[in-house]
This record gives sequence, C-alpha cells and structure tokens, in this order.
Amino acid sequence: QVQLVESGGGLVQAGGSLRLSCAASRSIFSFNAMGWYRQAPGKQRELVATFSSGGTTNDADSVKGRFTISRSYGKNTVYLQMSSLKPEDTGVYYCNARDIMKNDYWGQGTQVTVSS
Repeated sequence: QVQLVESGGGLVQAGGSLRLSCAASRSIFSFNAMGWYRQAPGKQRELVATFSSGGTTNDADSVKGRFTISRSYGKNTVYLQMSSLKPEDTGVYYCNARDIMKNDYWGQGTQVTVSS
C-alpha cells in the first residue's frame, strides 16, 4: 500500500510563499506520474502541477510563473513551491501518484489559506 504524506500548508497573506512537501512510502521512481491537485470549497478538484517519469511537467495556467514542482529521488519527496500567492489559491492541496497500472494514490491533503 502506497502512502503519501503532505506537509507545509498553512495560513499566509496574499503575495506570500509556501512550500508543500509530499513524502512517498516507496521510491518515486516506481510511479509514472506525480503531482499536486487542489480543491477549493464548493469546487471540483483540479490539477495544479504534475510531472511524468519522462520529465514532462504540466502546470495549470492559473499557477504558471508562480508555482514550481520539483522532486528529490533520494528523499522520495515531491515539492510544490508556491510564490505570489493569491486568495484564489486557497484550498486543500493533495498529492497524487499514478503507477504503471494507472492506479491512483492520494495523500490526506494539506490546507492552504491565503488571506487578502
């Protein structure tokens, strides 16, 4: 069973920064893709940023130039550096991993709140 544990969320003022971390219970080499999704109150979960095992990244238009996804294979951890945060970035941020069988794994989520 794969476990993904997110951390780093919190309350920040608009214009501030946060770095989210997602620690996986097994080597992230074993996943075809990993990334971050978020869900705002009353809205559907949406993609924020992902990367594939081939190195291709995919960022939502709303976060381009502000958020950066990265990973550490040695620590089996994926990061999301968020800068120039806006109130509309508020939501629960979830880490996702997809394996070669297209099984999806999710973390428990971490709350990010951006005050205006």
